[in-house]
Amino acid sequence: MPESDPVAERSLQMQRSPEFQRLRRTFMGFIVPLTVLFLGWYLAYVLIAGFAPSFFATRIGDSNINVGLLFGLAQFVSTFVITMAYSRWANRTYDPLTEPLALEMEQAAQSGGAR
Repeated sequence: MPESDPVAERSLQMQRSPEFQRLRRTFMGFIVPLTVLFLGWYLAYVLIAGFAPSFFATRIGDSNINVGLLFGLAQFVSTFVITMAYSRWANRTYDPLTEPLALEMEQAAQSGGAR
């Protein structure tokens, strides 16, 4: 019979804890809406490009810039904005919530898994 791993057992206990569940809800509450928003924006870009190419070909004023180019550039900009928003959110909200749990797991690992 294999020996039980106290650190693995403590890890499972941690995953079931209310603190960890709150952390997961916090993470998912931020990530899921942002992901859905970005994927919707990207899908709109692809669908418009595929089904309304004349709209994307519309020139802006007298320049060589068209709507498709602006949409494409906006894809890059939105990716950077989302990355910055996530980084800021993680630093201010998520990381402080993870610190006590990480410390507890480190202490459990050092003491052989005892709580």
